[in-house]
Formats: sequence, C-alpha cells, structure tokens
Amino acid sequence: MIDIDYIIEGFKEAIQLLIGFDREIYGIVFLSLFVSTSATIISSLICIPFGIHLGIKNFKGKKAFSRLLYTFMSIPSVVVGLVVAIMLSRRGPLGTFDLMYTPKAMIIAQALLVTPLILGLTYSLSKNRGKEIEKVGTTLGANKFDIIILIIKELKVDLMVNVVTSFSRAISEVGAVMIVGGNIKNRTRVMTTTISMMNSMGDYSMAIALGLVLLIISFIINSVIYSYSGED
Repeated sequence: MIDIDYIIEGFKEAIQLLIGFDREIYGIVFLSLFVSTSATIISSLICIPFGIHLGIKNFKGKKAFSRLLYTFMSIPSVVVGLVVAIMLSRRGPLGTFDLMYTPKAMIIAQALLVTPLILGLTYSLSKNRGKEIEKVGTTLGANKFDIIILIIKELKVDLMVNVVTSFSRAISEVGAVMIVGGNIKNRTRVMTTTISMMNSMGDYSMAIALGLVLLIISFIINSVIYSYSGED
C-alpha cells in the first residue's frame, strides 16, 4: 500500500533542509558544482582547439578516427572511474601523488569522462561547418592558429551549447566519482553519490533535497541550450 503521507513528509523535510540552508547539503552542492565545472573547463580548453584542428584537417584514417571517437563519446562512467583508480592507486603509476579519494581525483575522472564528448561534438561541428570559415580565413591570409580562433568566434554559440551539454553529463554521473572519490563525508561527497547512498539508507529527505537541486540545475542547463539553439 502506498503511504502518501510518508512521501509528502519526505518532500516537506527536503524543502526545510533547502530553505534552512543546511550546511551539509550546500557543501555537497558546491563541491559538485566545483568538480564538474573544473573538469568541463579543463577538458574544453584542450578539446575545443584540438577538435577544430582535427575537423578541418584531412588526414589518413579520418573515418576510422571518427568512428572510434564517437564510440568513446558514450563510454560508461564506471569504466573511466576504474581506469583513473588504477592509475592513482598506491601501486599505480601516479600513486606517489596521493590523489586517490580527493576532489582532484574526481576532477580528473570527470575531465576524462567528458573529453570524448567535447572533442567529438567539436570535431563534428568543425568538420561540417569549419571548412567554409577556413577558406575565408585562408583567403584573408590567416595562419593555422588564426583560423582556429576565427572558427571559435564564428561557432561560439554552438560550442557553448556543446560545453553546457558536457557539463550536464559530468554533474549527473555517479560511477566515476564514486570509485575515485569514495563518497567520504565532508570531503568527496557530491550530489549523485549522496543520493545513491541516502536512498540505500532510507534517508529520503536529503536524497529528495539534492534531487530537487539537480532538477533545478538540469532546468537551467536545458534553458541555456534551448535559448541559444534558437528553439521556441
């Protein structure tokens, strides 16, 4: 039998936690935003220029590269988390840096997770629309670096939508940050891992509160995407 009062009470407690500015909840929210934003920015700074360069460049094996890149765009987050955990573990090649179970490890994992997505979206956009811009730039005497900057300026709206889409994947994933972060209280807990844990513990008020925050963030992200994509 469905207990409606229990569900309603859970939502009431969740709202009270949010409007009461519960320190633990907002600490989790801010860490989530910091980790995902940092990972997306790091990946974007590397992948956008590189993706544009690859998109307008003709090279041997471009079709095979495209298929491989598009495959990695949907790589499971737990696989990325496992790879990063192996690299950062005490016996791993990067174990001496003692990064495991820290926010830095979570940023690394999420950056690697969204890298194929940002690179793939940028590559596809540049391949389809960058050639014409490259021709204009070449006609005006621009060098390769200037052409990349020109393409970024001309396609900045589409590139921003791609970055926001990648951020959306980063902040909503749970597998990678759970593996490399460990979901440690007041240290590496983010919204998705906390929701998963609280659900298993039966503490639905905090899970609902964080779920509402994720929905608000998702709404903001989708609003940005739709507003810049020109859809009504």
